[in-house]
Amino acid sequence: MPTLTRFRAIATDYDGTLAEDGAVHPDVVAALQELRASGGKTILVTGRELDELLTVCNCIELFDRVVAENGAVLYTPLPLPPVERLLAPRIEPSFSEALIARGVGPISCGRTIVATWEPHQHAVLDVIKEQGLELDVIFNKGAVMILPTGINKATGLHAAAEELALDPMTIAGIGDGENDHSLFEACGFGVAVSNAVPALKDRADFITEGARGRGVIELVKRMLANDLPESRSAARSSSTAVEETIPDSRA
Repeated sequence: MPTLTRFRAIATDYDGTLAEDGAVHPDVVAALQELRASGGKTILVTGRELDELLTVCNCIELFDRVVAENGAVLYTPLPLPPVERLLAPRIEPSFSEALIARGVGPISCGRTIVATWEPHQHAVLDVIKEQGLELDVIFNKGAVMILPTGINKATGLHAAAEELALDPMTIAGIGDGENDHSLFEACGFGVAVSNAVPALKDRADFITEGARGRGVIELVKRMLANDLPESRSAARSSSTAVEETIPDSRA
């Protein structure tokens, strides 16, 4: 059984990274199980609202901690009963009510997060100004997420790492979207899947050859082989080929 040395945990985004079209491929599940069997910790870090995530994720029990709502909620699936912890104050209902009155939609409200889609960011900013609120607006592949100031994937990951007694520098983070910049900042190593937005690839320490779940498998294999490079330049110059275990349906 491989032994983890430098990196002891993975922190993965959900949509577009771990999952494709909302589902996690069985081979990706197997990779997470292999990492856990080797003593590694697994953390899911997503912008999804918790209730929605629990309906679509078929492997939630494989995560030691789940950071939902882009850092606002910390969830522990096991042991049962699961434990839920809010990491940010709730946004008052008057905020979403004002957005609806302006014709903003679709709109969803989680434990803390309020979310909609572009181009409604202009109405969002107007309501924040009118109500004199201190809120952050975070963009992610067309989504517009509104959260209390200072709440993001980094703050959520730090809370998870503290509960798990992990040094954040021993965590490898992997993602694909704009809101994963803060995830990379909180980790010791940032990995962009090949389908990630260009700006995140520029920030990453390593870019996988595979997209979405194939990229997560690639990262896990490298972690178990203690084969994560020290820098992005070293990663790109590496000639090591990692076998792709999920066939690309777009081929």
